[in-house]
Amino acid sequence: MEYIGYFTSILIGVALGLIGGGGSILTVPVLVYLFAIEPILATAYSLFIVGLTSAVGTVGYFKKGLVNIKTAIVFGIPSIIAVFTTRALIVPAIPKEVFSIGEFIVTKNLLMMLLFAVIMIAASHSMIKKDKKIIDEKSEEQKFNYPLILIEGAIVGVITGLVGAGGGFLIIPALVILSKLPMKEAVGTSLVIIAAKSLIGFFGEGGENGINWQFLLTISAFAIVGIFIGTALSKKINGDKLKPAFGWFVLVMGIYIIAKELFLK
Repeated sequence: MEYIGYFTSILIGVALGLIGGGGSILTVPVLVYLFAIEPILATAYSLFIVGLTSAVGTVGYFKKGLVNIKTAIVFGIPSIIAVFTTRALIVPAIPKEVFSIGEFIVTKNLLMMLLFAVIMIAASHSMIKKDKKIIDEKSEEQKFNYPLILIEGAIVGVITGLVGAGGGFLIIPALVILSKLPMKEAVGTSLVIIAAKSLIGFFGEGGENGINWQFLLTISAFAIVGIFIGTALSKKINGDKLKPAFGWFVLVMGIYIIAKELFLK
């Protein structure tokens, strides 16, 4: 299983480099089901892996001038505050046994996995559907819809803090629609936001769980190799054409997690 896990870790980076998002949605299932990491710790590990991999991925976008710093700051600040608060205060406050229905007990780990599965299904929908309108050229004067950006950034931050996913499937459409960024610039800017909020969220954990740094850095290294492969492939393959297929895979994975956690244990 470990060898499959290492191979899948490469695919996480490939997806991030090739389609600009969605790869991080695989990180927690890989850690939980292939490496037998308990879900809460897996969400923390995921933040580090996704954050570090995204940070490496931003280098190429910076070189090409495809990162909008102003947008990253405006969107990133509420997102960073939300993810830090979620990891430092909300996640530790969730009781080990959340509630029970008869003999069925919803534990903290079960709740996290079910929430993660719902996020996966939502992410798959955004990948499968075809975008009706994609902005190819930057408008002369960029205008920010500050209230919506604030709300969207905070929501993405809370989701990232809870389930450890980068949230690129939410950030990229928001940057295109709310900040009027071209698609490629939205992807580069999204990676910067994901890197910042994920790493800050990880270190906002407060040392609640022991971190196996050797394991964490090994998985991160495989994911980083993947993002280089994905970036190289993106020059030859249109990532938008692969996104729906990847979306169907994520949908199946989300349904599988729900079935496994509720019925197959």
